[in-house]
Amino acid sequence: MEALMAIHGSGVRATEIKPGHDAACSVVDPVVVEALTVRAGSVSVRTSLQPPATLSCTMAKAVALWLETSVQPLAKGYFARELTELRVGGGHECRRRNRSTNGPLSEHSTGQALDIFAFVTGDGKADGTVVVEKPHDGTQERFLAAIRQSACGAFITSLGPGSDAAHANHLHVDIQPRRSASSRFCQ
Repeated sequence: MEALMAIHGSGVRATEIKPGHDAACSVVDPVVVEALTVRAGSVSVRTSLQPPATLSCTMAKAVALWLETSVQPLAKGYFARELTELRVGGGHECRRRNRSTNGPLSEHSTGQALDIFAFVTGDGKADGTVVVEKPHDGTQERFLAAIRQSACGAFITSLGPGSDAAHANHLHVDIQPRRSASSRFCQ
C-alpha cells in the first residue's frame, strides 16, 4: 500500500472490509481509490475515480499501470487532453456474477474488478466525456475501441458493450486468475 501511495499519490488510502455473511467476499489489502496520479509524458496527471472505489491493492496497481501506459496516452492522442476522471461503479461488492442469485461469486467480491462507465478528459465539458455505452462520434468510438484493446492486455478479463447484456453499458476489467496463467478473456 505504501508503495502504491508513493508512486500514485495521496488519493489512495488503506481501508477495512468488515466481515459479512459470506467469508469468500474478502479483499486482500483493501484500498479506497479516490484518485491515481500517473506520469503523462513529462508531467504528472491526477485521475479521479468517481465515486471512489474499494479495490485490492493489486487491482489498484493494475489500474494505475493501465492508466499510465495506455489510457493517458490514448486520451492525449485522440483528444489532445489528459484523462482527468473515470466514472466507475462496482469496485468491491459481495455478490454473484452478473447479479445472479446463484453461481460463482463475482470478481467484485474480492476487490479484483472495476466497472468503468465513462472516461472524462480535460474539464469534462463539450466533448470531454466519453460514455462507454453511447459514444458521441467516430473519434469517441475509435478511442473506446483502442481502450478496450488495451484493457485486453492489461487485465485478465475485459468485457464491454456487445459481450453480453450484463456489460452493455460499461467496461468491466478484472485480474482474477483464470485456469491457465496465460489465458485471458476479452470481449
